[in-house]
Amino acid sequence: MRLLLLALSFFLLFYLVDKTRYNVTALILVGVILIQVVFLIRYVERTNRRLSQFLQSIRYSDFSSSFSDHGLGKSFDDLNRSFMEVIEKFKKFRAEKEEHFNYLQTVVQHVHIGIIAFSRDGKVDLFNNAVKRLLKVRHVRFISDLEAVEEGFPETLVKLKTGERSLIRLFVKDELLQISVYATEFRMRGEDYTLVSLQDISSELDEKEIESWQKLIRVLTHEITNSITPISSLASTVREMLLDEDNDKVLLKALDGEDLEGVQGAIDTIQKRSQGLLNFVEVYRNLTRIPKPNFRYFKVKEIFERSERLLKPKMNELNISCNNKVFPPDMMITADPDLVDQVIINMILNAMDAVKGKENPEISILATVNNNNRVVIDIKDNGVGIKPDIMDKIFMPFFTSKKSGSGIGLSLSRQIMHLHKGSISMKSNPGEGTTFSLTF
Repeated sequence: MRLLLLALSFFLLFYLVDKTRYNVTALILVGVILIQVVFLIRYVERTNRRLSQFLQSIRYSDFSSSFSDHGLGKSFDDLNRSFMEVIEKFKKFRAEKEEHFNYLQTVVQHVHIGIIAFSRDGKVDLFNNAVKRLLKVRHVRFISDLEAVEEGFPETLVKLKTGERSLIRLFVKDELLQISVYATEFRMRGEDYTLVSLQDISSELDEKEIESWQKLIRVLTHEITNSITPISSLASTVREMLLDEDNDKVLLKALDGEDLEGVQGAIDTIQKRSQGLLNFVEVYRNLTRIPKPNFRYFKVKEIFERSERLLKPKMNELNISCNNKVFPPDMMITADPDLVDQVIINMILNAMDAVKGKENPEISILATVNNNNRVVIDIKDNGVGIKPDIMDKIFMPFFTSKKSGSGIGLSLSRQIMHLHKGSISMKSNPGEGTTFSLTF
């Protein structure tokens, strides 16, 4: 129709030019023809513009464009319909992709295992809420930002290889964390990334360790009890040496001086060994017979007052200075006072033993509330400190570095703290002193 109208316009123009008296009309018609040509060109180029618009929409993921013009002919209607079908497909694919991404984001943020992903240059691409809670951080833009958690921690994460597992001990906000770390590497957008998972397994390790030691103690108790049997047999042999039981009456045999001396030595040996073994067995059994805590709500300062009354005479005798503070002074705690007393007294006795021989022996006890709103009691001394090679052994049952120690105090204290859903940790510098922290 456009071409037909243009042809008629040209025919009319030629007719008017032939009739010289219609020159003004011919000029007007020329203008009309030019307008028709421009509209015809725009009409022909509409397909290219639509195609360009369509490709630009895909390029910039802008699917708000509409291709719904009508009245331009069947071919244009088919083209617009095809464009809209492709756009709808892209919109559906994008919506599904966003839903999948949101689903993964929700899963990652919901899991209790810390997840952090960073590129080769140390830029953090992803970290979930579990990392924030675990490491007590709000924002992590670069892996080096974790230097604020503990010195050397970022370097440890960066050095992890694919499939490598590691156990890292961290002190975060005065709490000891034993973090299981697992690393894997992947490639995204042409760049290498490292994905690290972090999980605090302190409670699991404590439970397993305590359970293992309890099993060991039961085995040792059984074995030691069995070892008493030969002693009993020896006692029976001595009885036969002393008594004549062949007749109806029991008569004491006549023994010479050498036999009497031998019997006396045997009896003394049996008695001492039996008593020693029984005491040893009883110590083992005590570790597995900690009573269930009888929880009460009381002031922390009451613990310090009781321990001070008990140990003050011995401290004065050894010229040990001891001071205790509670912030705030009216701080309350929910615990078993008897069991906690046992732990505190054991900690103070260890501190007293550590400061022996020091020029100015001093012990300080401080109770505060940490950032997690948990009560922390620190028992600090200026003693000789603990050697690095035995630091990881001090909580093991029956391990002791003292000449007269039994090796059950710290292990017992740890089990009591575990029953209180708390923890006990230690920091020590050889020659400077040691601090034990009880977290309730």
